[in-house]
Amino acid sequence: MEQYKSIIEQAFEDRTMLSSSDVQGAIRSIIEALDKGQLRVAEPDGANWKVNDWVKKAVIMYFPIQKMETMEVGPYEYHDKIPLKTKYAEQGVRVVPPATVRHGAYIESGAILMPSYVNIGAWVGSGTMVDTWATVGSCGQIGRNVHLSGGVGIGGVLEPLQATPTIIEDDCFIGSRSIVVEGVRVRKGAVLGANVVLTQSTRIIDVTGSDEVIYRGEVPANSVVIPGSYTKQFPAGQYNVNCALIIGQRKESTDKKTSLNEALREYKVSG
Repeated sequence: MEQYKSIIEQAFEDRTMLSSSDVQGAIRSIIEALDKGQLRVAEPDGANWKVNDWVKKAVIMYFPIQKMETMEVGPYEYHDKIPLKTKYAEQGVRVVPPATVRHGAYIESGAILMPSYVNIGAWVGSGTMVDTWATVGSCGQIGRNVHLSGGVGIGGVLEPLQATPTIIEDDCFIGSRSIVVEGVRVRKGAVLGANVVLTQSTRIIDVTGSDEVIYRGEVPANSVVIPGSYTKQFPAGQYNVNCALIIGQRKESTDKKTSLNEALREYKVSG
């Protein structure tokens, strides 16, 4: 892939290069590598994550070189620039109609997709369930053994353009109708209760000690989080502003499912 990196970087600055067959070939090669899991927009790098920004740029430039076409899938008809992912049986992925995955997203063997949507550039790990009407936005990174509950929204990097993809690490539980966007990172084993909304500016407040500890853009590992609010003064008066509250820690356990259920019950967190 390194042979394509400089081509992508140059073309991103000079879009007239998109008419070149060599540039288009490089872009399509990168999308194919993403689709097969040979390349990722972001990847674990020790305790941190390495963002391959040039790969994200290739995803962005894939749209203008593609032509609109009509696609028929059983009784459904689509009209779009990006083809749909296929051959799930060969990949060991369970897909319940009408779940939709765009070409250029990678779904690891053992994942389960209920009627849901996974956008281009995303990565979904083995053992993960993307539940009904959940959405994984463009280039979102979802770890292994994650549960994205019904109606969860994981933000993408394309609309609008964001610098860092949203990342949900292994063994997380994201409760119904929760929203995680703008490159927020949810660390391994964390539990988000229903309706938690996280952006880069959202205060994530640990209230388990005598003094609050405030995080932004990242939920610490094994945290149990519920929606909350705090009072803020505006020129027109005082109003409640959305925040998220860390109310406890998920217990370390060899049985992750048991640990999750205990956390939900102990802290009365709705899933």
